[in-house]
Amino acid sequence: MKPASRLNSRQHPQIWNSAPQLADIPIISTQTLVPAGARAVILAPHPGDEVGACGGLIQLLSNLDQPMLLISVSDGDLGHPGSPLWTDERLRMHRPHPQESVDALHRLGIPPHGLQWVRGGFPEKALAEHEAELTAFIGQHLRPGDVVFGTWRQDGDSDHDTVGRAGAQAAEAVGALFNELPVWAWHWPVREQKKIPWHRARKLRLDVWTTARKRHAMYAYASQLNGEPANGIAPLVPRVILDRMGMPYEIVFI
Repeated sequence: MKPASRLNSRQHPQIWNSAPQLADIPIISTQTLVPAGARAVILAPHPGDEVGACGGLIQLLSNLDQPMLLISVSDGDLGHPGSPLWTDERLRMHRPHPQESVDALHRLGIPPHGLQWVRGGFPEKALAEHEAELTAFIGQHLRPGDVVFGTWRQDGDSDHDTVGRAGAQAAEAVGALFNELPVWAWHWPVREQKKIPWHRARKLRLDVWTTARKRHAMYAYASQLNGEPANGIAPLVPRVILDRMGMPYEIVFI
């Protein structure tokens, strides 16, 4: 996740809650997005991205008993430089297992056998330097007919952009379908709304319980939610991110 200090203040209108185009996005069903029998592959650059980007979709696919593969590209080990609370030792206890992500999937209602899970162990904030290696790694785990979901290639975060590019290349090479998930782009100021590819956007509706479980799952990432004001360290996931997770839909660029 990106440090809160790099986000616009929640006092300013952002695309997620101010862009008029949001109301006109066509609805898409889970079955249309991922046809029966197809495997959904979720690419998460950092811990928590799988929940923030498509925690609702994961639940809906699980309810349909669709096969799923989660690829966690990095373990988020650089999230708290200089923190006396989240020391390297404590982060190793929470992330490389990784307990927070296990807890988050449990809160989504995903049973242990509900998806396959692969962890890449790539270095956070340096994925662009390993893009070729990452593309090959993703490709090793894909097969023809998969429906792949990666972060948008123009999301505005270097790691997110890199995972999007690598996922798109790997999917094309094996004959899989690739879709993109905007995450940080929703928090651009509303004046940037013309940069969003609205013609590719599709809206996946979430009911109230699916939305609530998604939000609850994000609270599993304690290491990202609690800042340290005394040490000048802001939360990695600011309140505005949780506010957006209360929206009864998710957006996919097809």
